[in-house]
Amino acid sequence: MIVAVAFYDVVLAVHIMAVVFAFGATLAYPVLLGTIAKADSRALPALYKALHAISTRVIMPGLALVLICGIYLASDAKLWSEFFVQWGLAAVVVIGAVEGMFLSPREKQLCVVADRDLAASGEGPFQPSAEHDALVKRIGAVGALMDLIVLLTILFMAIKP
Repeated sequence: MIVAVAFYDVVLAVHIMAVVFAFGATLAYPVLLGTIAKADSRALPALYKALHAISTRVIMPGLALVLICGIYLASDAKLWSEFFVQWGLAAVVVIGAVEGMFLSPREKQLCVVADRDLAASGEGPFQPSAEHDALVKRIGAVGALMDLIVLLTILFMAIKP
């Protein structure tokens, strides 16, 4: 049996997969951070490096794929005037800008600060500095806002207001 699949449907599937690929892990960051902090706070610097790698190697390429597929979908279906398309485009621009200009540099800085604090802690428990705590709070607050934008975008794409 041969199944006919429209190219549009394949691009739509890739668009959805790219969203899951790019942003799925970010929704689990609070659980990861809380669990590692309680289980072995000395592992936090390594976790910060992994989260920064996700930002640069997963989120940004995934976001680019979301944009490329979204442009095709909106153009093919002539949906550029629809709110959900305009919201989605704005969300991609905002998330990309915030990720590139705010989150990624601060994540990189957090990696350096956490390594420094770990070395200063000696063999004892990890003793984070005030600078570390301030960076974690800033990154966490902005990251939560980015997650909210992603979830709202998924809602708007699903209900197409």
